Amino acid sequence: MLTDAPNCRKKIRPPKETGILLMPKLTIVAFDGTRFDLDVDPGSTVMENAVRNSVPGIEAECGGACACATCHVYVDEQWSEVVGAPEAMEEDMLDFAFDVRPTSRLSCQIKMKAAYDGLIVHVPERQA
Repeated sequence: MLTDAPNCRKKIRPPKETGILLMPKLTIVAFDGTRFDLDVDPGSTVMENAVRNSVPGIEAECGGACACATCHVYVDEQWSEVVGAPEAMEEDMLDFAFDVRPTSRLSCQIKMKAAYDGLIVHVPERQA
C-alpha cells in the first residue's frame, strides 16, 4: 500500500513487517542484586553492554579479545542451553576466572541476537 507523504510528491511505502527483533533485551544482575535491564544492539557483546552501562564487576581488561577472564559471568540456568557452552579458547581463559561454574562464560564471547532476547546473566562476587 502506498501512502502520500506530507509536503512531498513521492509515494512512500510503509516498512515491511520482517519479524526481526531490532533491540534484544538483556538483563545483567550485579553481585549485589542490582538489575540492569538493557535494550541492546544485535551483534554487540554482553561485555560491551556491561561496560557501556557501568555494570559493577565487569572489568574487561583485554577489551573483549578473550585474553583475560575479567568479564566472567554466569548465564542464568534457563538460558544455559540456548547460549551454549564456551569454545576451546574461551574455556582455556575460564581456567583463570574466580569461582567457575557449569554456566560460566566470558561475556565478551556472547554476541547478542534475536534468539537471546530476554537473556539474563549474573556477575560473580569478583573477577580473577
